[in-house]
Amino acid sequence: MFFRLLPWEYGVRNLFRRPFRTFLTFVGLTTVVLLVLVVVGFIRGLESSLAVSGDARTAIVFSLGMGENLEYSSIAMRTNDLVPASIQGIQERYGTKYVSPELYLGTQIGINSDDGSGLRETLGLVRGVTPTACLVRRQFELEEGRWPEAGEVILGRLASTKLGADKDEVGIGDSIRLENRDWKIAGIFSAGGAAFESEVWCRLDELQQAMKRQDLSIVALTLEPNTDFADLDIFCKQRLDLELQTMPETEYYAGLQRDYEPIRWLAWLVVLLVAGAGVFAGLNTMYGSVVGRISEFSMLQTIGFVRRAIVLSLIQEAVILGLAASLFASLIALTLVNESAIRFTMGAFQLQIDSISILIGCGVGFMLGFLGAIPPAIRALRMPIVDGLKSV
Repeated sequence: MFFRLLPWEYGVRNLFRRPFRTFLTFVGLTTVVLLVLVVVGFIRGLESSLAVSGDARTAIVFSLGMGENLEYSSIAMRTNDLVPASIQGIQERYGTKYVSPELYLGTQIGINSDDGSGLRETLGLVRGVTPTACLVRRQFELEEGRWPEAGEVILGRLASTKLGADKDEVGIGDSIRLENRDWKIAGIFSAGGAAFESEVWCRLDELQQAMKRQDLSIVALTLEPNTDFADLDIFCKQRLDLELQTMPETEYYAGLQRDYEPIRWLAWLVVLLVAGAGVFAGLNTMYGSVVGRISEFSMLQTIGFVRRAIVLSLIQEAVILGLAASLFASLIALTLVNESAIRFTMGAFQLQIDSISILIGCGVGFMLGFLGAIPPAIRALRMPIVDGLKSV
């Protein structure tokens, strides 16, 4: 049952006997694995952005029947006073309750181009807030500048990506055009990777004035630990005149994840198609490599090595090459792709090349090497030894 294997170093040396062919195969495998890592990084980045956006202790109150379309929600301004007055268990600090009235919408935002081409407009996400938003949105951190005053805004660190602008065009001191007014950029904030990082924040009263609106989109509030959402839900159902509904913020973003489920499945399909194309490319390359070594394989069989040992040696060569390409592609992805920001319907998020992405990339590289070596090796070794020795 046991048979003698070819030495390990034999397969390694064979990779350097044909350096040009090995190099081309290495480049092809690296390209395939890199494409896989980019797509997986897209999936992981989207999932991570939605996962960290919700706070388990935060609830949002918005217009009845809006579903996940908060930008179309419209509730009365007095909701901001009625909710904290009617609900017990809202977190409070130094007499200030963690309640954030917000006006949230998508609108055209103008950017002054550095190349002198004038004002360039694109769709952006704007949120009118009060200082209590910093209490409710616990991920919020002002990285540069200061809180906005009259006629000013602050931008999330990914807002430039959402607006399709360079960071130099929307830095502190620059201006953006919003609702026929120029707004000065006063600061840049982060939110721990949450969806808020692609938004533009300004003072609630000024945005209401600019939009000629006196309503709100949502009221976000943070409950004390171990406080149930039931009281808030009962309040919204009892006040039929306000037409309100509520849900935990984590549930809202979980709903968004379900909405984006088809996109994630499509991305995984792309991963399978790219990996499948890589397998066929590897088969083509390995066929060319094996055909030129038929006499070598016949000689190995003549001196006593069985065909299974030769097949294992060929798989060893291909797997080593595939894993080396995977490691090189992972290095490129971590250096050039990781945390690259891209635009999306929900705003913008960063590609995430994490441990799971690397594991999938290396798995694809191993599969490319393993599956790509077996069929051509079996086909070549089916030739009789005498005919193989005669081949050139």
